[in-house]
Amino acid sequence: MDWSLSDEFDTGEGVIRWRRLGSGGDPVVLVHGTPYSSFLWRDVAPALAEKRQVYVFDLLGYGQSEQRKGQDLRIAAQARRLVALLEHWNLGRPSMVANDIGGAVVLHAMLVHGASYRDMTIFDAVTGGEWERGLFGLIRQSPDVFAELPDYAHRALVVSHLQQGTHVGYRPAVLERYLQPWLGADGQAAFYRQYRQLSVTDTRVYEERLRDIDIPVTLLWGRNDRILPPPYGEWIRERIPHAEFHWIDDAGHLLQEDAPAQLITRLAAPHSPA
Repeated sequence: MDWSLSDEFDTGEGVIRWRRLGSGGDPVVLVHGTPYSSFLWRDVAPALAEKRQVYVFDLLGYGQSEQRKGQDLRIAAQARRLVALLEHWNLGRPSMVANDIGGAVVLHAMLVHGASYRDMTIFDAVTGGEWERGLFGLIRQSPDVFAELPDYAHRALVVSHLQQGTHVGYRPAVLERYLQPWLGADGQAAFYRQYRQLSVTDTRVYEERLRDIDIPVTLLWGRNDRILPPPYGEWIRERIPHAEFHWIDDAGHLLQEDAPAQLITRLAAPHSPA
């Protein structure tokens, strides 16, 4: 199950690791969320790369990208880095695909920093509203307590949280791959470091601009999402009136794991004009 990111982009706060698949067609950028990594796209990216240039990367502090003390891991900071990365790649107006906090990063980059996209597909994503719930809220309330958990308790917590992301369950070895970056003293510190910095402040800043989005947008939502249940899909659906919206049955938060074939089919379909 090899998934390596061979290229590097130095942000000044740490190195982002990235990779390009495919060599022809219009570019598409795939953006993951927390506490995952670009490994989420291991089935999707090669399929899309048959006809398009596909760019994947690990957000700073996640996966194969650098983790270290003092990193600014707020959505706003990740959005600024996304803008810099798009400029580094010189893609013009790529298609953007994002889920979980990747959705907020992509929206923030466009609506606050002026990033230009050809179209967007957002699914089961943090987009706005009151999303500081569950584990998010608890860690933000008591970050020092969580940081001091014994390693066995920390591992159990992360495993349980990761399992919330899928409705049908992970394939063999997949759970361990997502878990690995968050183990050990450094990994545990990095896990709570990124969660304690995620805040609705970084989505409220652009909420009023969502109705002004004038590019094609597709919204997908797993009907069995336990992390961001269906009302969160309805929330963003109401705020981007022209968006094409589809429920995905028998799928949870991670369509990449629960419904990869449906996701690939949707991503391969041409977008309708906004």
